[in-house]
Amino acid sequence: MEFNPILIVPELYQLMLVLALFCQSLGDGQEPAPAERWLPFFAGFGVFVSIASFGAQGMLFADAYKVDALSQFFKLAIAGGFYVTVLNASRQPSLMERKRPDYFMFLALSAWGLMLLSSAVELITIYLALEISSYSLYAVIPLRNNDRGAAEAGIKYILFGAVATAMALYGFSYILASQHTSYIAQLAKMNWTWDGAPMAVVGLSMFMGGMFFKLALFPFHFWCPDVYEGASNETAGFAATLPKLGAVVVLIRLAALLKPGLEITTLLAVLGALSMTYGNLCALAQKDVKRILGFSSVAHAGYIMLGLVSGTAMGLSAAAFYALAYVAMNLLCFWVVSRVASDGRNLQLDDLNGLYKRSPALAFALGVGAFALVGLPPTMGFMGKFFLIASAWDHGYNWLVITLVLNSAIAIFYYLSLVRHAYTHEAAEDAPVPDNSSFSVCGAGILAAVVLVLGLVPSKVFEFAVVAGKQLLP
Repeated sequence: MEFNPILIVPELYQLMLVLALFCQSLGDGQEPAPAERWLPFFAGFGVFVSIASFGAQGMLFADAYKVDALSQFFKLAIAGGFYVTVLNASRQPSLMERKRPDYFMFLALSAWGLMLLSSAVELITIYLALEISSYSLYAVIPLRNNDRGAAEAGIKYILFGAVATAMALYGFSYILASQHTSYIAQLAKMNWTWDGAPMAVVGLSMFMGGMFFKLALFPFHFWCPDVYEGASNETAGFAATLPKLGAVVVLIRLAALLKPGLEITTLLAVLGALSMTYGNLCALAQKDVKRILGFSSVAHAGYIMLGLVSGTAMGLSAAAFYALAYVAMNLLCFWVVSRVASDGRNLQLDDLNGLYKRSPALAFALGVGAFALVGLPPTMGFMGKFFLIASAWDHGYNWLVITLVLNSAIAIFYYLSLVRHAYTHEAAEDAPVPDNSSFSVCGAGILAAVVLVLGLVPSKVFEFAVVAGKQLLP
């Protein structure tokens, strides 16, 4: 098939940013235009590049790379998330000046790998794209002013990542040995029952384990709260959001192979129920805000399983929409955490005391983020859960829907405790001084508006997700 570069304009643009940052990282750190000054403008332009490329469709690289509605939906989300992350990290206090070009280069490289992951439809291509996005994070997580906790977080992420990678490769060998192909389009025609292809079932389950690691799904979640706590606030904001998009898009493509009632589908449902329950119960006992958000991500990984096990195009669309909602909600919360902890410290719940007096705008944005993560109207989180429940009900996993509802009730306590500390407690004398600059307030306001507006009028975005879902399942 003839190579058409127009199909991969977002990836090419992101790669140019990586190369530009690489060239700057070769300097002595005394450039007249540091990366944090020019990169936000070019990262923002990357969002418009992704929007302009939204309708592109085609196959590339021996049909291992597919540009379709699903991939373009996620590339736009990744470009937007990368832009917000760059803005958030542009005022990072816990990063040495000479390491900033390298830091932004690795973030851009990870985002590029996630874009590749969005279009990969062949298992080895998926694996390579996953590693490109992961290796970059191995380098940036320990970057926190020689902090021992950050070094420990980096080591844990590498070790767990190595185990997940080995499991995925081992599973790939089982799939290839039993089904004799690594293309998802051909695998969709194969038998995935335990009676008919037990080796393939084991292999696909193990290959999905690599995605479960990125998604922080139980029991592949052990790295998550420790990495969030050890990494800088801005780095944790990236690790908590964008890699989840890459994992979800691959799981959506693989879930299209499955039907309700299959052994793998039931395994996904059971892991989803365990993940949401374990994550919410552990979050109840936390005092560190980032650890709360870490265990929260374990719970939300379980919520996404609801759409994947439904066996319908609407379920896959709901999973895609909820992944976008999760990224928007968490970027908002981590923006507030980074701006409140203007000195780079880890926030405890008590550090939020009296925030409504010290920074009314950040307190309001934190409230919007917390309400959205709970799933209360009129936020994007509410609509995301509504779409998940509507798509999965009466498709064989009603017990999982009930589990989600019960877990959402549990989650109310620890999410709203963030708001309770911000609005009903008085600040201590040593409370951190929030960043109340126009940059901080405008960023929080725009992100809060996105979460609210897409909760009030989600139809346009969800329609894009529906188109993507229907291309995978008629």
